[in-house]
Amino acid sequence: MFGLGWLEVGALIIIALLVFGPEKLPQAAAQAGKTLRNLRRMANNARDDLRAGLGPEFSDFDPADLNPRNFVRKHLLEDDDVWKDGKPAVAEAEPIYPAPVGGELGVGEVPPYDNEAT
Repeated sequence: MFGLGWLEVGALIIIALLVFGPEKLPQAAAQAGKTLRNLRRMANNARDDLRAGLGPEFSDFDPADLNPRNFVRKHLLEDDDVWKDGKPAVAEAEPIYPAPVGGELGVGEVPPYDNEAT
């Protein structure tokens, strides 16, 4: 339940009993449940209104994709080449500079220089 263990849930119940008292605790729990249902309904309505306003070209839009963690996972890490055996695979790095056309420079040779490139 929300990632809480029995010890945490028990502590929350004891704190709620101390704050509200045993006679008002059921009313407070019912009010909290109503508020949570209203918040969920409002969030669902807002999501549906956003999808309707964006139009059919954004039918696969999910607001959860705007979370940076989900965005990175979806757009950068869902490639088959990136994940292997549940672990990120390291791609072979391409060289930054191309290999020289004429081979390696010999001792004392001057590398080519282009005045127009600088």
